[in-house]
Formats: sequence, C-alpha cells, structure tokens
Amino acid sequence: MNKSLVLIKPDAVQRLMIGKIISLIEERGLKITGVKMLRMNDDLALKLYSAHVDKPFFKELKQFMTSSPLVAISVEGMNAVAIMRSLMGTTNPIEAAPGTVRGDFAVTVGMNLIHGSDSDEAAEKEINLFFSQNELSGYSRDIDKWIN
Repeated sequence: MNKSLVLIKPDAVQRLMIGKIISLIEERGLKITGVKMLRMNDDLALKLYSAHVDKPFFKELKQFMTSSPLVAISVEGMNAVAIMRSLMGTTNPIEAAPGTVRGDFAVTVGMNLIHGSDSDEAAEKEINLFFSQNELSGYSRDIDKWIN
C-alpha cells in the first residue's frame, strides 16, 4: 500500500474547493488516513520546499503558502503517488489535461490549488512533516478488495 501527502493550497481553500477536491480523491479510490486544516509557517514551508530555496520563485511560493489556511491530507492506496499526480494534472494549468484539478480549476502556475508528493520517499517525509503517527488512522474499508 502506497501513501501520498496532499495539500489543498490556500487558493483552493479561499475558493471553497475543499469538499470538491476531497470528493475527487475518494472517487479515485484513495483512502484518507489523516486530515487537518492549518496555517503553514515559514519553518514548515522551508522544510517542505527545501529543494526550491535557491530558486527565483521560492519567496513568492513561501508567501503564498503561508498566506491563508490550507488542508493537509494523508492518503493511502495502490499507486497513491501516481494516482494523485494524475488527478492533480501538470503544474502549469494551461498545460494540464481537462479532467484534472489543475486543468479544470487552476488559474496560474503559482496558484494551482493542490500539492501532491512526487515519490514514495517524498510522501513519507512530507506526511511526517504534517502528521504525527497518532494523527493517522489505518482502517479497512469494504471496497478495498475491489480497488486494491
């Protein structure tokens, strides 16, 4: 079973899209094992986006991600990272396919509604940044035998 971190970014929260995005995740068969709303601080932004610290867009990214609450979600399922990457669409919404969150709803590269882990290793690290083990719930669903 694979895991992924999903962040419903501040623009999606402000646009009242939390429920829509959670529904899309569940409709794809992924199991939500943790969810919380929080306001990202500078320290957490630095840890999450450490690979981008020296890039020219980092200051704006950090400013955006700390501007308003976001929703952190831990998901689990077969090929969770790949499923979430497919559901999100490419980073640039102009290039994102119709039927993806970004392709259907995002406006700009900087405000693209959703973050998802890009590998199993990143998922483990990112989930641990946002959730302690006692905040995650493993459970069985009747549908798991049909989709996993």
